[in-house]
Amino acid sequence: MNKVIVITGPTAVGKTKLSIEIAKRYNGEIINADAVQIYKYLNIGSAKVKEEEKDDIPHHLFDIKELDEEYTVYHYQQDCRRVIEDIQRRGKTPILVGGTGLYIRAALYDYYFTNEEQHDDYDSFATNKLYEELLKIDPHITIDPNNRRRLIRALRYYRENNSSINTNKTDKLLYDTIFIGLTTDRQILYERINKRVDQMLADGLLEEVKKFHSNNIRTKPLLNAIGYKEIYQYLDGNWTFEEAIAKIKQNSRHYAKRQYTFFRHQLPIVWFETDFLDFTNTIEDVNNYIFNSQY
Repeated sequence: MNKVIVITGPTAVGKTKLSIEIAKRYNGEIINADAVQIYKYLNIGSAKVKEEEKDDIPHHLFDIKELDEEYTVYHYQQDCRRVIEDIQRRGKTPILVGGTGLYIRAALYDYYFTNEEQHDDYDSFATNKLYEELLKIDPHITIDPNNRRRLIRALRYYRENNSSINTNKTDKLLYDTIFIGLTTDRQILYERINKRVDQMLADGLLEEVKKFHSNNIRTKPLLNAIGYKEIYQYLDGNWTFEEAIAKIKQNSRHYAKRQYTFFRHQLPIVWFETDFLDFTNTIEDVNNYIFNSQY
């Protein structure tokens, strides 16, 4: 099969489980498309695939960076394309799995990104100040004013190219790609997100974060990623434990909404409703679509 398969969707809809089954059927290897799972040690809070779940399917771009290493969409674009081409050279099927839509689009479309390893003072700006600074130079930009990483990227892009990051768009795919999205009723999704957070706590999320906090590790992945930044607020004494957990759930729900917005506008996804009562139905529906898309 000379195609790339993408399996995406919001958190907690079954992407990992589906990807394993599809990889088995199409001689596939899985490529991480989640910005947090790039980093080592961030396991529970990122819902990273466990070794026993991999079922001997090769997985790529997981745990490739230390917590203090800079990693941007530019780096992901380079790494992911290299892995895709290596997998295809070996006659296997690359399967991108994750919910970071910008990573998926950057890897598969004819986007141009510059190396964002720059020394500027944007990290000292509040998010609303970043938005104000961006509007000064790019007043007509359409962008999420609360997406800090995107705001910084837009500021840097304008500074380097003297044009809006919104002009850096293309619908030209570099690979023959099948886009699969898993979805479910919004209320069911929110209930699953809440339960997933509870399960993360039962699996040891607090202990995972305490190890970093007790060693005074305050790198971007920990201070920006949902599940980690909220517990840091608790451990710093700014929130109660109950407040931190409520915030994790709330921020996860809000993130799912932003994911849907990106997917709807940026990727040609074919959506499948997840059957949580009998997941084999979901697997078969997706498999039939992929099989028929080969011809």
